[in-house]
Formats: sequence, C-alpha cells, structure tokens
Amino acid sequence: MITFSQSKLCLSSSSSISAAQPDLSSHLAGKTYSDLYELSVKDPETFWGSIAKERLAWTKPFDQVTDCDLSSGKINWFLGGQLNVSVNCLDVHVAKDPDRVALIWEKDEPGTEERITYRELLEMTCRLANTLKSYGVQRGERVAIYMPVSPMAVAAMMACARIGAVHTVVFAGFSSEALAGRIQDAQCKFVITCNQGVRGGRIFDLKSTVDKAVKSCPSIRHVFVAKRINNSVPMGKLDISLDEVMAGQSSVCAPEPMDSEEMLFMLYTSGSTGKPKGIVHTQAGYLLYASLTHQYVFDYTPGDVFGCVADIGWITGHSYVVYGPLCNGATSVLFESTPVYPNPGRYWETVQRLRINQFYGAPTAIRLLLKYEENWVKKYDRSSLKTLASVGEPINHEAWEWFHNVVGDGRCPLVDTWWQTETGGVCIAPLPAEPGAEIRPAMAMRPFFGIQPALLGEKGQIITGNDVSGALCISQPWPGMARTIFGNHQRFMDAYFKPYQVPFAFVVLKESASENQQAVVEELRHLVATRIAKYAVPDHFLVVKRLPKTRSGKIMRRILRKVAMQDTSNLGDVSTLDDPSVVSEIIEAHKHYRSHKEGRL
Repeated sequence: MITFSQSKLCLSSSSSISAAQPDLSSHLAGKTYSDLYELSVKDPETFWGSIAKERLAWTKPFDQVTDCDLSSGKINWFLGGQLNVSVNCLDVHVAKDPDRVALIWEKDEPGTEERITYRELLEMTCRLANTLKSYGVQRGERVAIYMPVSPMAVAAMMACARIGAVHTVVFAGFSSEALAGRIQDAQCKFVITCNQGVRGGRIFDLKSTVDKAVKSCPSIRHVFVAKRINNSVPMGKLDISLDEVMAGQSSVCAPEPMDSEEMLFMLYTSGSTGKPKGIVHTQAGYLLYASLTHQYVFDYTPGDVFGCVADIGWITGHSYVVYGPLCNGATSVLFESTPVYPNPGRYWETVQRLRINQFYGAPTAIRLLLKYEENWVKKYDRSSLKTLASVGEPINHEAWEWFHNVVGDGRCPLVDTWWQTETGGVCIAPLPAEPGAEIRPAMAMRPFFGIQPALLGEKGQIITGNDVSGALCISQPWPGMARTIFGNHQRFMDAYFKPYQVPFAFVVLKESASENQQAVVEELRHLVATRIAKYAVPDHFLVVKRLPKTRSGKIMRRILRKVAMQDTSNLGDVSTLDDPSVVSEIIEAHKHYRSHKEGRL
C-alpha cells in the first residue's frame, strides 16, 4: 500500500457529463471505460504494455512491462526499453506538423502574448542543449532551473532531457536559502536562471538570488543567465550569458537514448521534518502517465488550446504545462502573470483572447476571484471553454459552484483532480467515465486507469462504506509514480510504504475553559470541519497543561510526535527544554487518554 493523505468520502448533489470513450490503443479499441479500468487493475501488463508500445516513440523496444515490489520500494516499468523524452515531446510533432503552435506565452502584460511553434521550440531546445554540452554538462548530472514561466524555461527542461541531464526546477519565488538547500541536496553542478522576472507589474531579481545561493554551493561550475528583460545585472566568473552563447550554437542536437528507468527530473517537496524531499521521476513511465492523464482527465482533443495556469516550479506545471501537453502535440499556455493583474478579469480576458478550451487552476485563486463582482467574468466571451478543472487542494462547495455556474455557465464539466508530486499525474478525478456519468460537486470521485485506491484505518484495516474517513492509500503501482527520494530511499519507504501517522492535536486550555474540556474539544472539531474541511479534523485531541518548549519559546514537535506514536523509549536530547518535566506530564496524560479511549471501544 502506498499511503498519501487523510481523506473522507461523502455524498452530495450531482450533474452529468458527456465524454467520448477512451481510445487508448488498437489492442484496447472498443472497450468501455468500465472494461478498461477493470483491465488496468487486473492485468496491468497487458493494459500499460499495449498503450506504451503505440503511444511513445522508442529507440529500443522494452521487453518487460513491469517489475515492482512495493514491500521494498522497487518500482520498474518498461524495462529494456530506451527512448528520449524530448523526441516524444518535440521531434515527432515537428516531423508531422512543424508549424503547429506548441506554446502560447501569456506574458505579464495582457495582449503581448507570443506563439512558439514546435519547430521553433525544438531549435531553441537544441541550441540550449548544445550550450550545456559545450560547458561540460554530462548525462546524469543535475541542473537546477530557477526561472519564471517562459519558453526558455520549457526549453531548459527539454534540453536537459535531450542530453540525459537531470533537471530540478525550483520555484522562482523561493529564497536564496531555499534554492541553496535544493542545489546542495541534489548536488547540482549547473544553474539556469534569468536576469530578472516580471509578475503582476513588478520586476523582481533572480540573478541576485542565485548569486547569494551559490556562495554556499561549491559544487556549482557555471550559472547560465538568460534575459527576460533588457536590464543589465552584475556577471561574475561563473556566469554565462545564455542568449549570446545559444546564438552561436547549432539548431540540431542528437538526442541521447535513455533507459526507461533513468532519472528524468527531481522535484522538491517540503518534508515534515523541514528538510525538503527530492522526489525522483524517471523517463518512460512518467511521460506515458502524464500524456494519458492530460488527454483523458481533461477531455483534450487535437487542436485544443490547453490552459493550465500553474507555475513550472510545481508538479502541476511539469505534468500539465510541459510534459503531458507537449507529448500529445497540444498547444499549451504559459501564464506568467497573476489572477488579478491588471484586474480581476485577467483569467477570463485571457480565455477570450487565446480561445482557451481547458482551464486548469487552483481553488485558492478561485476563492480570491469569487469575492469580486460577477461582471469581471461575464464581460468576457468564455464560449471556447470545454472543461474546467481544479488542482492543489480540495475545492469547497462555494468555489465549485461559482467556478461551474459563473465561469462555465453551468455547461462545462468541472474536474476536481486529486494527486500530488509523488504520483506524477492525476490519480482520482471525475473523468474519464462512462457517457452520462455524474459529477458531484467538490468531489474527485473516480480512480484513473491503474489506480486502485483504498481507505485504511489507524491499525491498517480497510474501511468501506459512505461518509467514512481514513488514510487514502493506493494498493498497486502505476507507471507515473515516484521512484525514490534522491539519496534517501529509506526515507521514501518510511514516508509512503509504512504505517502513517494521523492528525493528532495537543490542546492547552485557558483557565476559563478547563472545567468543560469535552465541550471545548467538540467545538474545536466543529471549527476545523467548517473553517477548513471535514477531512482535516484530527483523529485525536489530547488536552495537556503545557507544551514542551525551548528557552526561546519554540515548540519541540518531535517530542509530541514521539508521544503520539507511542514511541517514548528514545526521546533524544531534551536538555534545551525550558522545563524537561513537561515531557513526563504529557506522557502520563497520553497514557490516561489512551486507556480511556480503549476502554470505550
């Protein structure tokens, strides 16, 4: 079982959809969604093998579909096969239709968009790839990309894939400390960045942030600096003007044949201990899964303009701005600005001007925009929209209804997608589905092909029924899933393949509330359920007199975690606590809580 998050299943009102039946491969032609899903979980070798053979361009065919053992964290797909991801995303489309638009760069200022064809993107990629090779970038070496959303950033990702380097994109809003930590953990030797960025009408420095970061990163050999705007920035001995060097490079670069399970990229996600986790994704399985989910979750058809407004620094940008759409030969929108610049109608003016067919955004942005008058939406023509979708967090009912009824005029399916960095692509969503199947507001609903979800209780038991809660787990591997945490496979195993830790709240009451503890706990449950969501309500509330704090007032959370997990045999160093006796108080309170709870069961 792969454990990902706390979840809750419930029922609500519904609407219906009309999506075409999937046409995944010639071997699977004519099968219904139900038949395909059943085959995908019962015979994954036949299902994924037939799709991979036809959907991807291989330099060497694979001879084994899968070799996985979740008990040891061994995950392998399409063994023996070789391919190049950039070829699948660029060359195959250039051969058929070189002037098809690959990217529409929706720059910060409305109306200044640029269109880049597949031929132009391939040439940019090859020039950049040749530049990297000329400065010593080798196959398997890690390259940090610290850039705003732009064609050059996409070309940087593709260039790394073309020569077999491993890219790790760092969100261009992160601090120099965050960037340095990721460079150090990934042991990057090269950084690709821009001189400055622009967002929401404001210019922000990127090169100066990189300069600060690399001071503590002795592994860095070169920093490639592209120009986003024409302002000059200080250049040091490590720095290379990317645009100037690329201009002198060939527009042809032979692609490296890559084994299916070689690293494609690493992407860092914050860990519970504070140390970011370098999630590793590999070549063939990730690309196949991103491509398939892009087509069928969002009902993409050739010729559509796909508008995912995520930053490339997140997994959503990797899978549904870059790899999925480009593998499918789509036209993908690169959105550089913000939802409210220059006004709250920015998204919908962009939809009108670019004739966007699928719009994929975050509930946070939707909740922000619904606070403004509906005229900011309705003044723009949104008739091009076919599918709406949300990502990043659960979408609440108010935001869902506004998105569906105001933005989509009640006619577009609204696809709430559940997935995360570790899954590689969407795992649960309303689409694909049988024609006429319902969509329930604010619900992800249906597992994608190959995804077999299960709810587990605290002791590992499977939970069934409606209106129940537990840990959402996935019981078998799929091609797009992460392979490991870079440099720490044991952490990967502990985080995703071992018993989880459910939400546990330690509560300190004010004196005025201490006489009616149970009433306060019930009020807290209600507050979390109504202000955040029902699934976020902690399973346990333990009332204590005080918390373990250091002399500076910092809560020592590792002690609370040990107590909650009933692992108090080795609490580590507690000498920095202001009063170490607090630990025994909490342990005793927890013992009393557990005995009382078990006595009621």
